[in-house]
Amino acid sequence: MPELPDVEGFRRVLAECAQGRTIRQVDVRDTGVLHGVGARRFADDLRGRRFTAPERHGKWLLAHTGGPTVAVHFGMTGRLVCARADEAPHPHDRVLFTLGGTRQLRYRDQRKLKGLWFADDPEAARMLDGQGPDALAVSRDGFGAVLTGRRGGLKAALTDQSLLAGLGNLLADEILWQARLHPSRATSSLTDEEGDVLYGAMRDVLRTSVRAAHVPPRDDWLTGHRDAPGRAPCPRCGTRLSSGRTTVWCPHCQPAPG
Repeated sequence: MPELPDVEGFRRVLAECAQGRTIRQVDVRDTGVLHGVGARRFADDLRGRRFTAPERHGKWLLAHTGGPTVAVHFGMTGRLVCARADEAPHPHDRVLFTLGGTRQLRYRDQRKLKGLWFADDPEAARMLDGQGPDALAVSRDGFGAVLTGRRGGLKAALTDQSLLAGLGNLLADEILWQARLHPSRATSSLTDEEGDVLYGAMRDVLRTSVRAAHVPPRDDWLTGHRDAPGRAPCPRCGTRLSSGRTTVWCPHCQPAPG
């Protein structure tokens, strides 16, 4: 599932492919990815507009046009692709934006679990307003404020988009592993020192992942071993990793609470 680093990569694709270019044509090949707007209005309202500098907040991408802003959430399998206008569409290309010159920006999505909204649509506005601070931009004090007084475990807090926007399972597991904190550790039990370590781990993981435009499966990271067959060894201590439905951790490096 695309997380903050992936969406930051898609922001760069949009900026490099489309920023400053006029939208000559919009071809909606599958209306199932549009929310709150029909294909005709979507195309008519965007045709002739010019893409300006895009923004990202958490897992959301905001494509500004000097008119309507297109809010994109990539769900499980969405992505943006820059292609030549004369290149045959991929079977999963759902919306094609033909730009000035020979470029085409394409929204590609196999499973269509999320998609595209106009940002002023009440549903999109409600979802965007419900986001917490961006995980890449939040300060140490802001991070502490997000966690202060929260009930439940650390993994649940880190992946709650209303508290902190942008982290999913891969990032949260990696951050907690690097910070040596168990995913179910009570958020309220963190000491100030542990909060510093957790924040530092989040910053390091995000900066490295943003450079790669995804969470990299490095040999010295938990991420590089979580999909190995069987119970893979921890890359730090060699203990067999433990896993739940969506969570992976090291029982030695990340001791269980109590």
